[in-house]
Amino acid sequence: MNKDNEIYDLDGVPPLHRAIPLGLQHILSMFAGNVAPLIIIANAMSLPVDEKTFLIQCAMFIAGVTTLIQLYPIGPIGAKLPIVMGTSFGFLPVGISISAQYGLAGVLGASFVGGFFEIIMGAFLKPLRKYFPPVVTGTVLLSIGLSLLPVGIKYFAGGVGAKDFGSPSNLLLGTIVLVTVLFFNQYTKGITSMSSILIGIIVGYIVAIPMGKIDFSAVSQAKWVSFPVPFKYGMTFHLDAIVGMLLMYILTTVETVGDISGITMGGANREATDKELAGGVMADGLGSCLAAIFNVLPNTSFSQNVGLVALTGIMSRFVVAVGAVFLIITGLFPKIGTVVALMPQSVLGGATIVMFSMIAISGINLITKEPLTGKNSMIVAVAMGLGFGLGSVPEAIAYLPESVKMIFGGSGMVVTGTIAIILNIILPENQEKKVEHNTKKSLSGA
Repeated sequence: MNKDNEIYDLDGVPPLHRAIPLGLQHILSMFAGNVAPLIIIANAMSLPVDEKTFLIQCAMFIAGVTTLIQLYPIGPIGAKLPIVMGTSFGFLPVGISISAQYGLAGVLGASFVGGFFEIIMGAFLKPLRKYFPPVVTGTVLLSIGLSLLPVGIKYFAGGVGAKDFGSPSNLLLGTIVLVTVLFFNQYTKGITSMSSILIGIIVGYIVAIPMGKIDFSAVSQAKWVSFPVPFKYGMTFHLDAIVGMLLMYILTTVETVGDISGITMGGANREATDKELAGGVMADGLGSCLAAIFNVLPNTSFSQNVGLVALTGIMSRFVVAVGAVFLIITGLFPKIGTVVALMPQSVLGGATIVMFSMIAISGINLITKEPLTGKNSMIVAVAMGLGFGLGSVPEAIAYLPESVKMIFGGSGMVVTGTIAIILNIILPENQEKKVEHNTKKSLSGA
């Protein structure tokens, strides 16, 4: 195989001097998103700083382990695709709700049971594949990309809750990163073009230092070496908490199917196979079980990394494995993780805006694999209209029960995916498709 093409092949093993920067940019693009849910739930429970640090450490370690399972499957578990795993934001609302009633032990117990539930769903995904044609997975993927754009802009402006949110300095820093990414991606070739996201983040990080946006005092306070401890908070099992979690696991399965489809479409210009989808979903479930054992919220595929694959076309599992090893290292050596965690949100924003947009483009490519007419056009129109609309205006369901708002009010992707699947089942086939099917049937009979 041509060494220049190794990074574009699933089984390609490029030399380390190329694999390391390409793997690091995968990890840097998801680092903040991986630890943020744990910080939020720790704040909601008023946990002390050392407990927050411990949870972040566990989150990094487990993300690395579960990513390796996706890359190098254990039997049928794993997609064998360049998928990066991390702590899911989707489970945050239900996690906060459960923790208020049953504490973190209740959250972890429900997550553990839900992980096994998702493994079972993955095992039976093949007969369900007919309910996920390109128009459905593409619509979900488009919704994921569009729903993430506001997240990217919030990063760009300095991060939600920042005292200087929207300040000229934050916007300037994000713009510097964005321009750097565009320049190296479009006007250079080879490793600098492929590492444009990493270069943009590094440039932004360096520029942020003289701007006074990084305080390195936290690095000196962090430990050199520390090991994640399983079952530190224990597990308790409560039926209502488990039911709430199971609903979220069903919805995150739809998102994972969309992410896997986005990777194969964006990186290899093909649809995902039954084996890849089933293995990826089962790995999601196993990863979430492991996450519960190591004290953190469920793990799932990270959409920003799907966008990175679509942007660069790099499909080498080895490249992502290098990044996964780095995640495990940051989980064992807190000082390293702290240095990365200090990255200003606006730096991340400048990089993620491009990646999130690429997810939406991958969705459009899937949707348009067939003519966007008749049934297909109605699926996209209604699913996106209600899904993206309600995701943008959650107040529209303010009077519905809390359980409904918790599931459908936080993410347009959830509504979009649910409606797209239902419409694909109940709407009649296009008339021209029926004629084509009958013609083929009569010809085969002749």
